[in-house]
Amino acid sequence: MGTLNGKVAIVSGSGRGIGRSVASKLAAEGAAVVVNDLDPAPADEVVKEITAAGGRAIACNGDVTAADFGDRFVKAAIDAFGGLDIIVNNAGYTWDNVVHKMTDEQFEAMLAVHLTAPFRILRAAAEPIRIFTKQEAQQGREVYRKVVNISSIAGIFGNAGQISYAAGKAGIVGMTRAMCKEWGRYKVNVNCVAFGWIDTRLTQAIKADEAQKTIDVAGREIKVGVQEGNLGAMRQLVPLGRPGTPEEAAGAVYLFCIPESNYISGQLLVCGGGLLL
Repeated sequence: MGTLNGKVAIVSGSGRGIGRSVASKLAAEGAAVVVNDLDPAPADEVVKEITAAGGRAIACNGDVTAADFGDRFVKAAIDAFGGLDIIVNNAGYTWDNVVHKMTDEQFEAMLAVHLTAPFRILRAAAEPIRIFTKQEAQQGREVYRKVVNISSIAGIFGNAGQISYAAGKAGIVGMTRAMCKEWGRYKVNVNCVAFGWIDTRLTQAIKADEAQKTIDVAGREIKVGVQEGNLGAMRQLVPLGRPGTPEEAAGAVYLFCIPESNYISGQLLVCGGGLLL
């Protein structure tokens, strides 16, 4: 039996990268997982991998910034698995520019995905959690639930060219600490993990002779990747001398999901190999 046997988790942005590793880790530890991605194909693939390994998972695909997504996400977990124990607000991306070139659309897109979407998911979960907690109290049971919000060292220390991303990632820290105080009475631990340099498609190397790499996000072509020459400098800044893997990033999230963290709430954990800018 896994550490999370019988738990039900929802993980936004879990079709790729860190989110995918988080979903796989929670499922491997016994949780039933609702996987999500903007694009159905990668999320459906994660579901197949989890179920093939003997786990339980379904997909709830779509744009986390859609007004109805939070309600749909929470409902998917309760309808399919009968409960909701773990919420991981992971979905996000970067859309960088210096302040004098940044458009309103860029700035607001970062706030929408990193702040508004988690807020709506938590709001949708509020009433079900209240009802579950009341039922458990009447049965004489004590159940702790977990919320893990995802931030970044850019949200703690700032980063040139990322005013919108940094603002959103700083905001999620404030949301974490507010929700810790609001949901403590329901025995919900609300914590935050801030990632440093993790090896994903957003931080992939761009060689000097290569064209700029992009990803498609809801019809927008977003630049991703880091110039290969800059990666050496980044290695010098990280005390452990390398980027983290998505699996290591998932491990940091997992720490806040296990019973051993039942008396830890409102905390910010930096997962960055010692990088403290």
